[in-house]
Amino acid sequence: MISSWVTRLSTLLLVAGGLPLLFASDVILPRLIEGIPPSAAWLGQLVAAAWLSVALHNWNARSTVMGGIYGRPLLNLNLVLHVMSALALLKSPKPYPGVFAIVFALMALAYAILLFRGPFDRAK
Repeated sequence: MISSWVTRLSTLLLVAGGLPLLFASDVILPRLIEGIPPSAAWLGQLVAAAWLSVALHNWNARSTVMGGIYGRPLLNLNLVLHVMSALALLKSPKPYPGVFAIVFALMALAYAILLFRGPFDRAK
């Protein structure tokens, strides 16, 4: 099932980004955003909480058929989260967040295709 693999990959991406932000945002955020004080670590933890909660939601729905009319709320959630994450990472003046922005944009494209084209998992 294609939607299952997209969901699992999204879960892996969100956990890989969310766990470091949750526990080390006071170290990560100053490297991404110049001039941000370490006391603003709560912003990174807030983003981490959102990413981890969506990752958990994706993990629970990993065996569900998604696409077209199936699983539309989860598809919309992931599409918006990945688009917004990609756009936010593109605004960084440093070059390496752009790599993560590309990954998030590819995930957004995958969810957009699932949303508008169908589940691709139907039995023939």
